Amino acid sequence: MDALSEHGIQPSAQRVAVAQYVLATTEHPSADQVWGRVRRTFPMLSRATVYNTLNLFVEKGLLRQLVLAEGKVVFDPKVEPHHHFVDEATGTIHDVPWEALEVRKIDALKDYDVREYQVVMRGRTAESRRKG
Repeated sequence: MDALSEHGIQPSAQRVAVAQYVLATTEHPSADQVWGRVRRTFPMLSRATVYNTLNLFVEKGLLRQLVLAEGKVVFDPKVEPHHHFVDEATGTIHDVPWEALEVRKIDALKDYDVREYQVVMRGRTAESRRKG
């Protein structure tokens, strides 16, 4: 509830229920995954409420909305700069520390006003290579 209030969000039972899952997870869930998970403990929660709540959290800076695969929107509670690795074998999205990669010469892009960026890598983790 404190995180919601600190970001100017009026806490409600539905918003708190969504926040308890989505702000604590290390996963990168879709809205439907959030809805499915939170409904287990809050069965009267509607899909529309989850979508609206997630969009509000993004607007207020509590979550980042990412499109890491065509047509697949996920939400990331880690809002500080970092990169992502998508395991093509499992679909799992892994956080990669910002300092693990170096992106150079952004200032050389004269025709672009770059506000932010992230690197999205795709491949297979060592674990998924062993299994498959």
